[in-house]
Amino acid sequence: MEYLYLGKIVNTHGIKGEVRILSKFKFKKKALTKHFKIYIGKQKIEEVISGYRPHKQFDMITIEGIENINDVLKYKGKHVYIKKSDIILEKGEYFDDDLIGMKVIMDNEVKGFVERIDTDIYQDKIIVNKCGTLVKIPHVRGIIKDINLEEGTITLDSIKGLLD
Repeated sequence: MEYLYLGKIVNTHGIKGEVRILSKFKFKKKALTKHFKIYIGKQKIEEVISGYRPHKQFDMITIEGIENINDVLKYKGKHVYIKKSDIILEKGEYFDDDLIGMKVIMDNEVKGFVERIDTDIYQDKIIVNKCGTLVKIPHVRGIIKDINLEEGTITLDSIKGLLD
Protein backbone atom coordinates (compact mmCIF):
# COMPACT_ATOMS: atom_id res chain seq x y z
CA MET A 1 0.00 0.00 0.00
CA GLU A 2 1.44 3.32 -1.05
CA TYR A 3 0.96 6.41 1.10
CA LEU A 4 1.37 10.04 0.08
CA TYR A 5 2.41 12.83 2.43
CA LEU A 6 -0.48 15.26 2.92
CA GLY A 7 0.99 17.60 5.52
CA LYS A 8 1.76 18.10 9.19
CA ILE A 9 -0.54 18.75 12.13
CA VAL A 10 1.08 21.86 13.53
CA ASN A 11 -1.37 22.68 16.30
CA THR A 12 -4.84 22.33 17.71
CA HIS A 13 -7.49 25.02 17.29
CA GLY A 14 -10.12 25.75 19.88
CA ILE A 15 -11.37 23.27 22.47
CA LYS A 16 -13.55 21.02 20.30
CA GLY A 17 -10.79 18.90 18.74
CA GLU A 18 -10.07 20.80 15.54
CA VAL A 19 -6.48 20.61 14.23
CA ARG A 20 -4.39 22.82 11.95
CA ILE A 21 -2.63 21.10 9.09
CA LEU A 22 0.10 22.79 7.10
CA SER A 23 -0.01 21.26 3.63
CA LYS A 24 1.41 21.87 0.17
CA PHE A 25 -0.24 18.76 -1.25
CA LYS A 26 -1.37 19.51 -4.79
CA PHE A 27 -4.68 17.63 -4.52
CA LYS A 28 -5.74 18.50 -0.98
CA LYS A 29 -9.18 19.64 -2.21
CA LYS A 30 -9.80 16.02 -3.19
CA ALA A 31 -8.48 14.64 0.10
CA LEU A 32 -9.68 17.06 2.74
CA THR A 33 -13.35 16.19 2.49
CA LYS A 34 -15.91 14.73 4.84
CA HIS A 35 -15.57 10.94 5.30
CA PHE A 36 -12.08 10.83 3.71
CA LYS A 37 -9.59 8.57 5.51
CA ILE A 38 -6.26 9.96 6.68
CA TYR A 39 -3.35 8.20 8.36
CA ILE A 40 -1.45 9.93 11.14
CA GLY A 41 2.12 9.46 12.32
CA LYS A 42 4.67 6.73 11.68
CA GLN A 43 2.15 4.11 12.79
CA LYS A 44 -0.34 5.41 10.18
CA ILE A 45 -3.23 5.58 12.64
CA GLU A 46 -6.40 5.62 10.56
CA GLU A 47 -8.84 8.45 11.19
CA VAL A 48 -11.80 9.82 9.22
CA ILE A 49 -12.36 13.50 8.52
CA SER A 50 -15.68 14.81 9.79
CA GLY A 51 -15.20 18.44 8.81
CA TYR A 52 -12.89 20.73 6.85
CA ARG A 53 -12.36 24.44 6.38
CA PRO A 54 -9.49 26.59 5.14
CA HIS A 55 -8.13 29.18 7.59
CA LYS A 56 -5.30 31.54 6.59
CA GLN A 57 -2.46 29.28 5.36
CA PHE A 58 -3.80 26.28 7.27
CA ASP A 59 -6.24 23.49 6.53
CA MET A 60 -8.49 22.91 9.53
CA ILE A 61 -10.04 19.50 10.08
CA THR A 62 -12.10 17.73 12.65
CA ILE A 63 -11.95 13.98 13.09
CA GLU A 64 -14.93 11.65 13.50
CA GLY A 65 -15.50 10.71 17.13
CA ILE A 66 -13.22 13.45 18.50
CA GLU A 67 -14.89 16.46 20.06
CA ASN A 68 -12.35 17.50 22.67
CA ILE A 69 -8.93 19.14 22.43
CA ASN A 70 -7.47 16.59 24.84
CA ASP A 71 -8.21 13.78 22.38
CA VAL A 72 -6.20 15.37 19.53
CA LEU A 73 -3.19 16.64 21.47
CA LYS A 74 -1.46 13.30 20.79
CA TYR A 75 -1.45 14.17 17.05
CA LYS A 76 0.24 17.57 17.40
CA GLY A 77 3.47 17.59 15.38
CA LYS A 78 2.58 14.37 13.52
CA HIS A 79 2.67 13.88 9.77
CA VAL A 80 -0.56 13.11 7.92
CA TYR A 81 -0.74 10.68 5.00
CA ILE A 82 -3.36 9.44 2.59
CA LYS A 83 -3.53 6.30 0.48
CA LYS A 84 -2.52 7.03 -3.09
CA SER A 85 -5.32 4.77 -4.31
CA ASP A 86 -7.94 6.93 -2.54
CA ILE A 87 -7.34 9.93 -4.82
CA ILE A 88 -8.88 9.80 -8.28
CA LEU A 89 -6.95 11.95 -10.74
CA GLU A 90 -8.33 13.55 -13.88
CA LYS A 91 -6.67 13.12 -17.25
CA GLY A 92 -3.39 15.03 -17.30
CA GLU A 93 -3.08 15.12 -13.51
CA TYR A 94 -0.26 13.30 -11.72
CA PHE A 95 1.37 13.01 -8.33
CA ASP A 96 4.83 14.53 -7.97
CA ASP A 97 6.07 11.12 -6.79
CA ASP A 98 5.12 9.70 -10.21
CA LEU A 99 7.84 11.86 -11.81
CA ILE A 100 10.68 10.33 -9.82
CA GLY A 101 12.92 8.22 -12.03
CA MET A 102 11.56 9.65 -15.29
CA LYS A 103 13.95 10.50 -18.14
CA VAL A 104 14.53 14.21 -18.72
CA ILE A 105 14.83 15.02 -22.41
CA MET A 106 16.00 18.22 -24.07
CA ASP A 107 16.90 18.65 -27.74
CA ASN A 108 15.84 15.00 -28.37
CA GLU A 109 18.55 13.76 -26.01
CA VAL A 110 18.27 12.18 -22.54
CA LYS A 111 19.97 14.64 -20.20
CA GLY A 112 19.31 12.88 -16.89
CA PHE A 113 16.70 11.40 -14.57
CA VAL A 114 14.37 12.93 -12.00
CA GLU A 115 15.89 12.43 -8.56
CA ARG A 116 13.17 14.16 -6.51
CA ILE A 117 10.76 17.10 -6.39
CA ASP A 118 11.49 19.97 -3.99
CA THR A 119 8.66 22.25 -2.93
CA ASP A 120 8.79 25.61 -1.25
CA ILE A 121 6.47 28.57 -0.92
CA TYR A 122 7.66 30.14 -4.15
CA GLN A 123 8.02 27.36 -6.73
CA ASP A 124 8.37 23.59 -7.07
CA LYS A 125 11.64 22.39 -8.53
CA ILE A 126 12.45 19.15 -10.31
CA ILE A 127 15.84 17.87 -9.20
CA VAL A 128 17.54 16.17 -12.14
CA ASN A 129 20.45 13.79 -11.73
CA LYS A 130 22.71 14.59 -14.68
CA CYS A 131 25.62 12.15 -14.58
CA GLY A 132 25.92 12.43 -10.78
CA THR A 133 25.36 16.20 -10.64
CA LEU A 134 22.04 17.45 -9.28
CA VAL A 135 20.46 20.28 -11.28
CA LYS A 136 17.34 22.21 -10.26
CA ILE A 137 14.71 22.83 -12.94
CA PRO A 138 11.72 25.08 -12.18
CA HIS A 139 8.50 23.05 -12.42
CA VAL A 140 6.69 25.48 -14.73
CA ARG A 141 4.95 25.21 -18.12
CA GLY A 142 7.33 27.63 -19.83
CA ILE A 143 10.21 25.23 -19.25
CA ILE A 144 8.46 21.85 -19.31
CA LYS A 145 7.03 21.10 -22.75
CA ASP A 146 5.54 17.69 -22.01
CA ILE A 147 5.19 15.10 -19.27
CA ASN A 148 4.44 11.64 -20.62
CA LEU A 149 3.69 9.22 -17.78
CA GLU A 150 3.26 6.23 -20.12
CA GLU A 151 6.70 6.68 -21.68
CA GLY A 152 8.30 7.93 -18.46
CA THR A 153 9.65 11.11 -20.01
CA ILE A 154 9.73 14.81 -19.26
CA THR A 155 10.55 16.95 -22.28
CA LEU A 156 12.05 20.36 -21.62
CA ASP A 157 12.03 23.40 -23.85
CA SER A 158 15.42 24.04 -25.42
CA ILE A 159 16.86 26.70 -23.13
CA LYS A 160 20.58 27.35 -23.26
CA GLY A 161 22.27 26.89 -19.87
CA LEU A 162 19.25 25.23 -18.22
CA LEU A 163 21.04 21.96 -17.47
CA ASP A 164 24.55 23.35 -17.05
